[in-house]
Amino acid sequence: MTQKITAHDVNVFYGEKQAIRQVSIDIDQEDVTAFIGPSGCGKSTFLRTLNRMNDTVASARVEGDIRLDGEDIYSKDMDVVQLRARVGMVFQKPNPFPKSIYENVAYGPRIHGLASGKSEMDAIVEQSLTRAGLWAEVKDRLSDSGTALSGGQQQRLCIARAIAVDPEVILMDEPCSALDPIATARIEELIHDLRGRYAIVIVTHNMQQAARVSQKTAFFHLGELVEYGDTNDIFTNPREPRTTDYITGRYG
Repeated sequence: MTQKITAHDVNVFYGEKQAIRQVSIDIDQEDVTAFIGPSGCGKSTFLRTLNRMNDTVASARVEGDIRLDGEDIYSKDMDVVQLRARVGMVFQKPNPFPKSIYENVAYGPRIHGLASGKSEMDAIVEQSLTRAGLWAEVKDRLSDSGTALSGGQQQRLCIARAIAVDPEVILMDEPCSALDPIATARIEELIHDLRGRYAIVIVTHNMQQAARVSQKTAFFHLGELVEYGDTNDIFTNPREPRTTDYITGRYG
């Protein structure tokens, strides 16, 4: 397996409060990696360290070593805008821009100068919406507002927006928690389709979802990485008692 992201001894603080303690993990290029654990265990906080989203929180401080293809993402020389193009984020609640469907997808490529003209931009928009499983549903109404779509369509639009800048990694922070079961199934199918093209990390409260979509699972508890391994092993033969207790519903 090709290691896309490596993290070693990562600590995260919000002011005096420590939210993440000594987390080390390798994220493979070919796998979908799921972060599971009870609310407040640090899984979303750690996810946000992987593209420096915590930089937007004034009180946040990150210690340790996180590398993308061997490059220190917290180096002073790292261009954070470029980093977030390489490591895209899809949030819990769909957040399309108050623009047309077309402009939602074209926004990133336009900022990063990825298209030299309208025909190239058209191709990027179509390809991104196709990969996100949305093109057939919206191709005749690209000028409609992205906010007029259903919740599940909005989330796929946000995934298309992340894909449009040709990222290497996609981070998903509970992307289905606000969606109905049918929309959730579409997103899970999409994650399966995108696997291998991008390294994907998904935070989920839903253990069944983690079992369905991921090849690797990391279990977080109280800011610590308790156990990390093949998803099948984590769910059927966990090594740590805390993992067993969580999976069997003794807490969470």
